[in-house]
Amino acid sequence: MTAEETGWLADFIYTGGAFETGLAMFVGANGQITRLSREPADLANARRLPNRAILPGLVNVHSHAFQRVIRGRTEHSSGAERDTFWTWRESMYHAANLLSPEAMYHAARMTFLEMLLSGITTVGEFHYVHHASGGAPYDERNLLALQVLRAAEEVGLRIALLRTAYVRAGWRKPADPGQARFLTPRVEDFLADTDALRAAIPRVASPARAWVAVAPHSVRAVPLDYLREVASYAYANGLPIHMHVAEQPAEVEACIAEHGARPVELLERRGLLGAHFTAVHAIHITGEEIGYLGRSKANVCACPTSERNLGDGAVPADALFAAGSGICFGSDSNVQIDLLEDARLLEYHLRMKRLERVVLAPDAEWESLARRLFSSATETGARSLGAAGAVLEPGRPADFFTVDLDDPSIAGAGRHSLLSHIVFSLERTAVRDACVGGEFVIRDGRHPLQEDIVRAFAAVQRSLWGSPE
Repeated sequence: MTAEETGWLADFIYTGGAFETGLAMFVGANGQITRLSREPADLANARRLPNRAILPGLVNVHSHAFQRVIRGRTEHSSGAERDTFWTWRESMYHAANLLSPEAMYHAARMTFLEMLLSGITTVGEFHYVHHASGGAPYDERNLLALQVLRAAEEVGLRIALLRTAYVRAGWRKPADPGQARFLTPRVEDFLADTDALRAAIPRVASPARAWVAVAPHSVRAVPLDYLREVASYAYANGLPIHMHVAEQPAEVEACIAEHGARPVELLERRGLLGAHFTAVHAIHITGEEIGYLGRSKANVCACPTSERNLGDGAVPADALFAAGSGICFGSDSNVQIDLLEDARLLEYHLRMKRLERVVLAPDAEWESLARRLFSSATETGARSLGAAGAVLEPGRPADFFTVDLDDPSIAGAGRHSLLSHIVFSLERTAVRDACVGGEFVIRDGRHPLQEDIVRAFAAVQRSLWGSPE
C-alpha cells in the first residue's frame, strides 16, 4: 500500500456480480479505486470494516427534490369525483409556488441526506422550477438550479442536474398559472441558460461530482420543434436526454390528437430514441412501442413507489427487458426514498399482475433475479446519467455503501444468499456508511450535518404549512 492509498476490508465486498471475502479495496487520493487485493500484507494494512458488506452506491435516476415538502400532505381526498395524478398535481403546483430560493436549498439538502442514508450516492435531479413566483426570471437565471447543486455539494451527493425544458400547459390548453415558474417559452433562452449553468458549476460544486444534462419535460409540455432543438444541443454536447413518457393515459391521448402518434411512436419517427435517451415512467405503452425502445437501446426509468402512490400504473418491465431496454430506478416525488424498495416493487407489481413468482429472472441461475435488479439500481442508472460509478473495480470512483450484517432485516444471510436478502428484505436501518469519491459522508448511520439539515428543513415546513399541531 502506498502513502497515497487508503484500503478498506469488510467481511464481504460486491464486485464482478458476486460477494467476495478476503478482498481489500484500495482508493487513491483522487477518490478512484486503484486495486482490489488479497495479498496478506494488503489485508493487514487495510482498515477493517467489521461485520459489514460493501456494495456499489445506488444511482437514483429521477428525483424532484422540492416535492419532499409535500410528503404526507396529499394523502387525503381532494373533494373531486376521483383522486388521480391530476388532482395531486394541483397540490404539487401550490407547493412549488411557495418555495423561496433558500427553502429550495433546504428541501434539497433534506432530500439528498435521506438518499445518502439509504445507500444512494448519485442522483439525477429533474429540475424544472426555474423562475420566481409569477414567472419572472431571477437576475441570476439559474439561481434555483444553483441552490440544488449547492445542496448536493454540501451534503456530499454526486448529482446530474437534468435541466428541464417546460414550455406550455399542453396542446391547445390555456396557460396554467401554477406552471408559471417552470416555463421558458423561447428555446434560445433555454439553451443559453443551460450553457450558463454548465459554466457556473465550479462556483458551487466540484465538477467531478456535478454535471448537467437536459430533460424536455414531456411531449405534453414541449412542442416538437422545441424538442428537436434541445435534442440537437444534447447530441452536439454529448449530454444524456431524459423525458417523462406515457406516465398517464391522458398524455397519450393528447399526443395522438396533436401528432397522430403515441409518445414513443412519435419519438421513434423523429429519430430521438437511442442509448443516450431515458424514458421516465413509460407505463402506458404498446408492444410496438416497447420494441422501439428495446431496438434503440433506450433506457426506461421506473419509479414504482411514486407510481403506485400517484396511481400511475405499473411499468411493463418484463416486456421491456425482453426487448432489450435497460431499466433503472428513480424516487420521483420522494414520497419515500428507498431505491431497493423500488427494485423489489418492479418485480412485485408483475407478480400481482401475472399471478406468478420470479418474473424478471433472466435465467434459472441462483440469485439471477437479485443481480438483475441490483444492476438496474446501479450500473444501468449510471449509464443513464453518464456517471462513472456503480461498480467496484479499478479506475472507477469509490462510491459505495455498507450494510450491517447483523441488522434484523438480513441477519443470518450467507455469502450466496446475501444479495437476495439485500434486494428483497433490507431495511434502511441496515445501511451504516456511505462513501462518495473515497470520502465517508455517512458513518455509522449519521451525517455530520444531519441535525442542522433536519432542523432547517423543519423550519421550512413550519413556514410553508404552519406550526405542527
